[in-house]
Amino acid sequence: MTFLKRAAPACALICSLLATTAIAQPAPSAEAQREWPQIEQDRPWIYRGSDVPPDTEWTFGELSNGVRYAVRFNEVPQEQLSVRVRVDAGSLHEQDSERGFAHLIEHLVFRESRYLKEGEAIPRWQELGATFGSDTNAETTPTHTVYKLDVPGIDLAKADETFRLLSGMIEAPTLSEKGVRTEVPIVLAERRERGGAGKRAADATRETYFAGMGLAERSPIGTVETLQAANQKSVRAFYKRWYRPENTVISVAGDLDPAVMVQLLEKHFGDWDAKGEPVPAPDFGAPTPGPDARAAAGALAPVDKLTVLTEPDLPISISYTIMRPWEKVADTIVYNEGLLTDQLAMSIINRRLENKARAGGSFLAAQVGQDDVSRSADMTFVSITPLGNDWRAALADVRAVIADALATPPSEAEITRELNEFENAFSIGVETQAVQQATDLADNVVQAVDIRETVAAPDTVLNVLRSMKGKVTPAIVQDHTRALFTGSVLRGVMNVPDATSGDEAAFRSAMLAPVEADASARLEDKQVSFADLPAIGTPGEVTSAAPIGVLEIETVKLSNGVNALVWQSDAEPGRVSVRVRFGEGYEALGEADTPYISLGEYALMGTGMGELSQDDLDQISNGRKMGLDFSIEDNEFVFGAETRAADLEDQLYLFASKLSDPRWDANPVLRAKAALEMGYDSFATSPNGVLSRDLEQILRGGDPRFATPTPEELKGADMAGFRKVWEPILASGPVQVEIFGDIQRDEAIAALTRTFGALAPREEATADIDLSKEPAPTSAPIVLTHRGDADQAAAVIGWPTGAGRERIRVSRQLEILAQIFNNRLFDAMRERLGASYAPNVGSRWPLDRKDGGMILAMAQLTPDAVPAFFEESRKIAADLAAAPPSEEEISRVTEPLRQLISRASSGNGFWLRELAGTANDPNRALDVRTILNDYSRTSPETMQMLAQGFLLNDEAFEVAIVPEGYELP
Repeated sequence: MTFLKRAAPACALICSLLATTAIAQPAPSAEAQREWPQIEQDRPWIYRGSDVPPDTEWTFGELSNGVRYAVRFNEVPQEQLSVRVRVDAGSLHEQDSERGFAHLIEHLVFRESRYLKEGEAIPRWQELGATFGSDTNAETTPTHTVYKLDVPGIDLAKADETFRLLSGMIEAPTLSEKGVRTEVPIVLAERRERGGAGKRAADATRETYFAGMGLAERSPIGTVETLQAANQKSVRAFYKRWYRPENTVISVAGDLDPAVMVQLLEKHFGDWDAKGEPVPAPDFGAPTPGPDARAAAGALAPVDKLTVLTEPDLPISISYTIMRPWEKVADTIVYNEGLLTDQLAMSIINRRLENKARAGGSFLAAQVGQDDVSRSADMTFVSITPLGNDWRAALADVRAVIADALATPPSEAEITRELNEFENAFSIGVETQAVQQATDLADNVVQAVDIRETVAAPDTVLNVLRSMKGKVTPAIVQDHTRALFTGSVLRGVMNVPDATSGDEAAFRSAMLAPVEADASARLEDKQVSFADLPAIGTPGEVTSAAPIGVLEIETVKLSNGVNALVWQSDAEPGRVSVRVRFGEGYEALGEADTPYISLGEYALMGTGMGELSQDDLDQISNGRKMGLDFSIEDNEFVFGAETRAADLEDQLYLFASKLSDPRWDANPVLRAKAALEMGYDSFATSPNGVLSRDLEQILRGGDPRFATPTPEELKGADMAGFRKVWEPILASGPVQVEIFGDIQRDEAIAALTRTFGALAPREEATADIDLSKEPAPTSAPIVLTHRGDADQAAAVIGWPTGAGRERIRVSRQLEILAQIFNNRLFDAMRERLGASYAPNVGSRWPLDRKDGGMILAMAQLTPDAVPAFFEESRKIAADLAAAPPSEEEISRVTEPLRQLISRASSGNGFWLRELAGTANDPNRALDVRTILNDYSRTSPETMQMLAQGFLLNDEAFEVAIVPEGYELP
């Protein structure tokens, strides 16, 4: 069953668990089984062969031509329609000469079709209010191609037009020779942009894991040779073979009557008539051991193909998988109970591995997981990042932890702990089901069809968990653990910095070496309770509470100087957002603090608080919805969490305790330090990596606080230095708290007085460090180099604008200008330079600085195209200053922006972001009142005036990232 994935404080495996769970019910009686054929016929198509209770919120049906559909009313966000068209045509359906065709057709479908002339698709969807890239998109995988549309401001006329245009794209794309010749370079550019060490590692992993199977040679991006050989005839042949009604599923969720959705589907897709007989899907293959496969003593799968890479810029890593043939299963209750128990078994192992890593073991991180990959194999994965160069020790230690799980059942306490995490995640799904996003709901059906399973309501998912409690014994979990590590073959990939560090023979020897079970990583059954923790201090009092004039949000002032912004809102049932703002952010950090800035972002919350270590924090939040996010902004530090009313006071306690009584455990800092050191060289493997490493510092005028710390700088950092930097920051003021969501106002304020109200009064920090540095104009580009593929480059050009909250309305109008620029650059880059979807233009306008704003344009391209990118960008800037854009060009931008804001403003997150800091600065509430008009209303003359004032080419700066050894013309 597929269930809506929701963010939760559980481990990553919870996310996959949410996709495949079940409800326990008695098995059908013999009499019921005799009646099964009729029952099957009466059940919705997605539930045939399953005893999972149908989700009655969905209406499932089939058109007479074979198109299957699922439609559902949903008003989150209001007046939006989310449509997904899934075609059973992915890279695994390609013949050898067609590699990359499924993805190429995805591009061509958007290029020209029955109702959309060449190049009209994107402008037309923008006119309907859809933002290209987020609201209008598509994906191609090994097993399918999915077209995704989220259309805002929906009404009957717009819905009719949406289905009409979409039917023309799917049923009758033009697929012309000109289109193929135009799109192939764009697809090749996309292929190039994914290159480098990371792609080589991914390709080697796929080829190793799936040796002898279709997936080994069927990456959706294709090959240069097959794409360059593509023509109208060959592309149309692939389309004709697979784009058929019976291969198509359409899921629709949105603010429209489901009966109307069905009528529109029948109207626009009902007469689709594919010619010829359907072609059966190809055999995707199955994992089969090679002639040299050999099992280690006591192992449950023979070691088969192993590959060793030497990518010196990538960290040392080990991954291996135990593979079993994929089989189409009946998505029954019993099957899903088994999946749930599998996930439970892996969660126990993962917690032990994390415990081992935290204790200073031989590996930085390790994890196990399971997935049915592309209907090709049922796979159990093990991934390891060694700590240092001794990969043999790391591999042996991880295998020893797994061996213990295979040899000895887990404790009842371990099972209970993980089941609590699962129940918490599933309960959140039930609590928040009223605000499930239409986009997620539509995607759920696509995912279910792809894995050939069903969809389930949140209540169904929670019921299965509760029905299984008490039935999952340690012995059963051990049996499932053994099954997960039993398979046809074991295959693996390792990366080392050079050939002297290890080869295939050494890797094989280590995988075949006997291993002793290690029980030391098992967690002790330690009981930690908030009730046993000391109070923060004497509770404070509320000195005033007053509305800010926006919605029912109010400012609450406490007797110790802490101010809070509180909003009781039922817009998102079951959700509460908390932000704590304190201190002065980057203004409080010195230029010598660079390594400690990054270490703080990664490790500060993990060092603990009061009596609570990192392990204690895991234990005390078990089965709860709590978070410990931390970020640094220009003029404040921010704690963040998503919680719920029942957990709110304890969440506030953790944050307040971090400020009043921080703990300084060293291991989280040392682990973060090792991770940052190990990952540094990987930045150099691609232009994007170099941008991530260096661009922010360039945009900040070279300020060292915004640099990525080097391994040399990190080596000099220690725990004493870490504490010296962060201890006074945690003691700094002012403190303001923001609580938005499904709360009881009086209870939330009472919790505030007992936690943040109990803090000792704090003086406002007095740092006076200027953050307004900005890059100087350049007569020649700043040139950075990377060690990736020789055909990869990136370019950035920027024009300084301004900053400050007093001109916030100017900043919003500049965003309109930037989006107009973006549309023009997008067209120029794709047609002239053969770039893919990488060109991007945006506006940065710091609200809490004196200067430093800019309009930035960037793109990925070939090295020889970098000068043309700068030339084209400067030309667009000059053209916008010389002549105003048309009303039509402006509306292509303002309508999607208006719809984007209208949709976003229905959620708490929008108001939390826009009103940030209002507790200490009430004037900020005034800024939000004009936001919709500021982003959606303008004139050609205003756009030209802004271009003349800010897009001054003699003030522009340029950055180029090219391969090492390349000379930029």
